[in-house]
Amino acid sequence: MRVLIISHGHPSYSIGGAEVASHALFRAINALPDHDAFYLSRAPVSIRRHAATPLMSLRHGERETFLHTGAWDEFWLSNSGLTELAGAFASYLERIDPDVVHFHHVIGLGMEAIALTRRVLPRARLVITFHEYLSICANHGQMVKTGRHALCTTASPSLCNVCIPQHSPAEFFAREEHLKAHLLLADAYVSPSGFLRDRYLAWGLPAERFRVIENGVDGIAVPARPLPRGERRDRFAFFGQVTEFKGLPVLLDAVSRIPDELWGSAILSVFGGNLEFQPETFQRRFQALVEAAGRRVRFHGSYSQGELAGLMAEIDWVVMPSIWWENSPVVIQEAFLHRRPVIASGIGGMAEKIRNGTDGLHFRVGSPESLADKLARCLQENDLWAELSAGTPSPPDLSTFASEHVALYRDFPAQPETMCASTPNLRVAA
Repeated sequence: MRVLIISHGHPSYSIGGAEVASHALFRAINALPDHDAFYLSRAPVSIRRHAATPLMSLRHGERETFLHTGAWDEFWLSNSGLTELAGAFASYLERIDPDVVHFHHVIGLGMEAIALTRRVLPRARLVITFHEYLSICANHGQMVKTGRHALCTTASPSLCNVCIPQHSPAEFFAREEHLKAHLLLADAYVSPSGFLRDRYLAWGLPAERFRVIENGVDGIAVPARPLPRGERRDRFAFFGQVTEFKGLPVLLDAVSRIPDELWGSAILSVFGGNLEFQPETFQRRFQALVEAAGRRVRFHGSYSQGELAGLMAEIDWVVMPSIWWENSPVVIQEAFLHRRPVIASGIGGMAEKIRNGTDGLHFRVGSPESLADKLARCLQENDLWAELSAGTPSPPDLSTFASEHVALYRDFPAQPETMCASTPNLRVAA
């Protein structure tokens, strides 16, 4: 079986969960007997495009290719430049000639890439993995209301217009129709969590095409940090993108609320990149909170996937203060691989994956007071870490991850060729 995996980014340049999961799947399928996997990623903006072609290699091997994309319209999830890219993209698809094309994102590529793939490869199975609610929600796919960051439970043209008034209800209705027309070209959908699947079912995608497959991870678990006599499990860490939806202001505020006599020499380490791409107001707020926390917080910036095990060896607890629903953050699987309990907002995919009191702790989303209470428990209850660490489940390994996807590819036949004639037209983004 030949499988082409398409992602909006490569983990060598962007360490988001979707990039890590998609590339892990590519490697794992390649390791299976009688299987060949290929990886097409949107080229990083820092790399200049060749004059003659949007396709390029960045020395990751002959099976990994990068594609420079054109103008991206975030509202329509559309790429007006795909018309210019269509020849190169179509030629690449024909050359690889995969049995399966598996999209892990269309960011930068546009929904039109799905329609073009269906036209060029009418017999191939098309699969889409959802990593957030991008098709449902025009607010970066977070299902969080603009302005006050309240959680959103229902999307509709009228409600979305209230949240994002620069687009009319008619535009939101047209957006939904445009996106569903493309998504329905896929033979199957993958969701790493039941929570996210249920959101897409409520939005109107067919239940029979969905399969929940948990993200797999590889690596060898690192042992617990050695503790000198009399010391506590007091090393906390955040791993992930530094964005306004990841809840870092909540975490930094919570850390500052704990009395000095209880906090003692405890440390919160923040490992995360992309701060420079966030709104300036968020950057200023984040930096001010880090400075106010003083010696309690260390901001280390971005990290590579290869560094993760070494970083986990130095910490005791992983904290996930996200203010959006999340889906199935890879960092949860990574923490469980290394037997590190997770303290997380008790909503969405986080509440589904982390069992409160068994392998982690839940706190009330967006509440620094609630999070401070949980951090205080970790510092006060000497046996808590050992109990929760012992309760952490073993996440699926990459072999299992790959095998479950291959079973999915075989279970879902390709759409009838008659559907290919009705694929949506390429949309010219405004």
